Amino acid sequence: MDHSFQLPLPTRLSRRQMVSRMGAGFGSLALSALLADQAAAATAPLAPRQPHFSPRIKRVIMLFMFGGPSHLDTFDYKPLLARDSGKPLPAESRPRVVSFPNRMGNLVGSPFEFSQHGESGLWVSSLFPELARRADDLCVINSMYCSNSRHGGAVLEWHTGTDTFVRPSMGAWVTYGLGSENQNFPGYVTICQDLAQGGANNFGSAFLPAAYQGTPLGYSGLRPQEARVPFIGDGSGKRDLQRMEIDLISQMQQRQAQTHGADNELEARIASFELAFRLQTEAPEMQDLSGESKATRELYGLNDPTTADFGTQCLMARRFSERGVRFVQCNLSGWDAHSRLKEDHSRLAHSIDKPIAGLLTDLKQRGLWDDTLVIWGGEFGRTPTCEGNDGRDHNPHGYTMWLAGGGVKSGLTWGKTDDYGYFAVEDKVHVHDLHATVLHLLGLDHKRLTYRYAGRDFRLTDVHGELVDGILA
Repeated sequence: MDHSFQLPLPTRLSRRQMVSRMGAGFGSLALSALLADQAAAATAPLAPRQPHFSPRIKRVIMLFMFGGPSHLDTFDYKPLLARDSGKPLPAESRPRVVSFPNRMGNLVGSPFEFSQHGESGLWVSSLFPELARRADDLCVINSMYCSNSRHGGAVLEWHTGTDTFVRPSMGAWVTYGLGSENQNFPGYVTICQDLAQGGANNFGSAFLPAAYQGTPLGYSGLRPQEARVPFIGDGSGKRDLQRMEIDLISQMQQRQAQTHGADNELEARIASFELAFRLQTEAPEMQDLSGESKATRELYGLNDPTTADFGTQCLMARRFSERGVRFVQCNLSGWDAHSRLKEDHSRLAHSIDKPIAGLLTDLKQRGLWDDTLVIWGGEFGRTPTCEGNDGRDHNPHGYTMWLAGGGVKSGLTWGKTDDYGYFAVEDKVHVHDLHATVLHLLGLDHKRLTYRYAGRDFRLTDVHGELVDGILA
């Protein structure tokens, strides 16, 4: 019988014998334990790492709007589109590829009124009255464009940098590059993410070690109040046994490594066990919103059924961020406006307007504003032409995303689309460019943040990406 993995039984000692043998060695024991913890933290997958250069921010909160909100009805005001509403789109303004060419109608103006706000005079539609009051906090990019006109490809392109291959997500790259400031919680969390377009690849780690993948809390369709880290209980009566099990597995892995060499996948799996064990202590308190004040709950709109769901996501994002989680994503589906644009955009915008404004306010009053970057947007925008009676088609050629917080200019509108809002024409920003800029704000050079796999060095931006210097503060 092979006993190579059989561990020796511990020697039984009475308390008197243990004390007599230890003597005055308790101080050395404590010191060695401390040094061991520090060494383990230094080699742990999520241990904090030094950036390439001095960072402007420490963390990212992504507010992702699945389906593609219409830039023409939110932050990109087009007076000529309103003037020419009902007329055909000029031939020279037509794209070569249209998602549903048989459904392309005439130009249609926005059903929502636009007005300028703040000292910056930033244009915001009537969909966002609360955000409009914080116009001078926003850095609006009206010249975004991407490579895919289909939801699945475009969603993957935003999350991973590619619309065709399985690649690590942006949150995974960030966590790989910087680690986490909280060793008891994942470095990357996504709340109620839609699994229909791109699935788990949107928050996966692909060929990066598994420790860097996103931890999903709930899924689209589940109320955020019910989104919890799975399989987390109070741990009463089980923690000692779980600790012994993990220690045994770790010892077996160490013996195997001595005999057969390192196994990165096995080490990553054991690291995930360790994180799950520590998570049992941290997660219940981190997800418990009952201790938040009445004023805070009202700030995020938790007292209103129409804003409570996204407000809960935003409040959880703030709590995770201030406890050291490096990358947090909040999600809202339903923006695919092929029909009922006015009705659906009104409902969705109302559900997020107060919560997002509350998040920006809360980050400021808690001293998190200067080292947190908030990003808002979807996978693409919508066409200036009408689809049916009340809809717009997909538009990857020009759309809007905005940023707020540390490292970016406030009250800035960057770039332009054409007069009708179909194509980005001035200071164009591709998805790769914005990825490169976000990494730069975190102190990471997108060309140096690489991982060797299958014989080549991969990166989030592949062989693309230019820093958008004009939006940096």
